Amino acid sequence: MNIFFDQEQLLRLLTNLYVFTGMAANILDPQGRDINLFEGHPPFCKAINALPEGHKRCVACDAWKVRSYSAASGFQFYRCHAGICEAVMPLYDRQRPLAYLVFGCYLDESPMEAQWAHSRETLGWYPGGAEALRPAFFQFRQYSSAELRAYSELLEALAAYIQLKGMIQATERTDLQKLEMFLDQHYMEPLSLEIVAGELGVGRTKLCRLAKELSGGKTLGHLIAQRRIEAAKTLLLQNDLPISAVAEAVGISDYNYFSRVFRSVAGMTPREFRKRGLRRL
Repeated sequence: MNIFFDQEQLLRLLTNLYVFTGMAANILDPQGRDINLFEGHPPFCKAINALPEGHKRCVACDAWKVRSYSAASGFQFYRCHAGICEAVMPLYDRQRPLAYLVFGCYLDESPMEAQWAHSRETLGWYPGGAEALRPAFFQFRQYSSAELRAYSELLEALAAYIQLKGMIQATERTDLQKLEMFLDQHYMEPLSLEIVAGELGVGRTKLCRLAKELSGGKTLGHLIAQRRIEAAKTLLLQNDLPISAVAEAVGISDYNYFSRVFRSVAGMTPREFRKRGLRRL
């Protein structure tokens, strides 16, 4: 099943909601992956996502919250892996979820120090210790139960509108779309011709043909490298992670090999790309 998201309409709708309420909402696909409507995060979440380990935990948490949805209807409330309050609700096509509507990040009306103590216990992995995140944590806004109930009911009505207007629809994927989507979702993992063919349920010969069709005559290895380097470009410009950490985040553990692949795809070294990109910002 292929899911069509009307990104322009969804972004306009959720942006207007944020301007009006101050609470951010977002859309996840059926597997809990962010469909990239928003780029910004609160300072606390931004600090966590800037680290490969933190980003991995956030991605895993999104996948967990859609798998664990068990409410009879409406929103299910929970705390994320770092102890911040969020809520999730499926958007159905008949009996199957097409996507998930989520909102957060916020704190509830319980004492903030108690909520911070809970978050601090989850952050033992954070370099330099959890206390480095304390100032950012206390920038979160607290919401009362009445405010959360009003907001969730408003979003449930909004979900019906999204479905009525066809902003999210199911279609069948072509083999090319399946390959492209698989690489988008798994480029950071160890990949080979055998692994990708097995995951997609196609033969090696057909997979090679699909890769050439998708890339304009290139190999599957080139496609994988290209997807990794595109992700690396974004990371190089969005934060100040060491280049070795960027390489590891996109699935290449050898720094020298990463530099060679980056140069072959981008025409320059990762360091040169970062310097040129930052000068343009």
